[in-house]
Parts: sequence; C-alpha cells; structure tokens
Amino acid sequence: MIAEDSTLLREGLVRLLVEEGHDVLGAYGDADALLAQLPSRRPDVVVLDIRMPPTHTDEGLRAALTVRERWPDVGVLVLSQHIERNYAAKLLASNVERVGYLLKDRVAQVEEFLDALDRVHAGGAAIDPEVVRQLVVRTTHTDPLTRLTPRERTVLETLAQGHTNAAIAQKLHISQSSVEKNLNAIFDKLDLTHTTGYSRRILAVLRYLES
Repeated sequence: MIAEDSTLLREGLVRLLVEEGHDVLGAYGDADALLAQLPSRRPDVVVLDIRMPPTHTDEGLRAALTVRERWPDVGVLVLSQHIERNYAAKLLASNVERVGYLLKDRVAQVEEFLDALDRVHAGGAAIDPEVVRQLVVRTTHTDPLTRLTPRERTVLETLAQGHTNAAIAQKLHISQSSVEKNLNAIFDKLDLTHTTGYSRRILAVLRYLES
C-alpha cells in the first residue's frame, strides 16, 4: 500500500511495482486514508511519504509509527524529499527490523529502490546511504565512534544501510571473514560484546542515532 500526495510519483510507484510483479492493494493521497484501509487489507509493506496533507509536516512519519506499533508484522518504507535526521531517529528508535528510510531521489534508481523494498519485506532494514553518511559525519566527533578505524567505520556505515554480511563483503570488495572481523571489533569498541545474536547489529546501528 502506498501513501504519497504527489499524483505523478504515486502513479509512477504503482506502475513500477506492478511491472515488477508486486500487488499494490491501494494508493492514497494522504496517510489517514491508508491507515483507514490497512486493517482490512493488511499489506506486507507500506510505502509512505513523510510530508503529506493537511499540514505537510510529519503526517507520514506519524502514520509510519502507528503502523509499527499496531501492526509490527507490516514493513514500513518511508520516503523523504530531504534528510530529516530527527524523523529518521524517531522511525528507527525502537528497532531496525522491517523498516526503511529512503530519499525520494533513490526511487529513480529502480534497482536500489526495489532492493530496499525487498529487504524491508524480508524483515530487515534499508536506510538511505546518504542518510547514513550524514549521521556518520555528525557523530564522528563523539566517543566511542572516534575509536573506529576508517575500515570499521565503512563497514558500520554499510551495516547501517541494512545489508547482510555477504552484501557488505560484496559492496566493499572484501571477504566475509574480514567483515566478521571488523564487526567484532566494532561491537567491542561500542561496548556491545556482551550481547548476542542479531541484536548487536541493531544496537550498533542505533548507536549512530543515539549520538
């Protein structure tokens, strides 16, 4: 299901998704209309613009938070015209499962948009690389992120986009064992060595936002 007040973008998203084999259960011009229909249609993923009528401030964000609270099994992919650091922090504050935050320019890069959608659908995360880069720039002056090596910072940046170890290795042209070694060093430097499982990956990403 889609909520986007720009008719051109909304119809473009519908056409793209249908052509790629997805079922679009509804496309609306505001967030309230989507929320009204969601309980009966229960999509796998909703795609929401952050700024929509009537105030064009944070209607889409508030709707996304509502979806994550009431229907946690539904993935949420939020689109934004500009990087909204506070909005990204709110969206990702609880966890980074079944959630995505992309700049609208990313939609034009069809493969990246579809990859993000697939990751959210699969229960993972998809955070726009530019959002991550700005978070990195704004947090490198804080401790303990300053303790990371350039390679570790790059691995964490790619992890924060929602990629698996295999995808990180492919993107950075390194081995998966090297990825694992760097992640273990990151977890150690971020004081996450005493947690286990996937939660360490989530906590490492959230450490960006907390900073």
